[in-house]
Amino acid sequence: MTATFNHTIIASTDRDASARFFRELLEVREAPSWGPFTNIRLADGVLLQFAEPPVDIQMQHYAFLVDDELFDRAYGRLRERGIEHWADPQMRRPGETNTEHGGRGVYFKDPSGHAIELITRPYL
Repeated sequence: MTATFNHTIIASTDRDASARFFRELLEVREAPSWGPFTNIRLADGVLLQFAEPPVDIQMQHYAFLVDDELFDRAYGRLRERGIEHWADPQMRRPGETNTEHGGRGVYFKDPSGHAIELITRPYL
């Protein structure tokens, strides 16, 4: 068997709110949840597990490759909800998207303060 990415735990201030945010943004369904985790499953089978750790949350970066149609819908939801966003990871181009690597991209923060990126073309 070759190695594939299976799951990650995303630290959250409110695991249910974070899971709901990503479900709505990425248009994915709930997955069975257990113990301290509220789970969602991406289309490729990767499980995102949201948990509330007993320590301060350190910001992480998560990037999602989406098609152009989902990008348009997700970006529309960001704007409708007034979520601050940028065209660059340094947050110097507020309210914009970028056209890097032959596609489009946008950066914003999730409810727990993680840096999230949506892109329509992979970097490599």
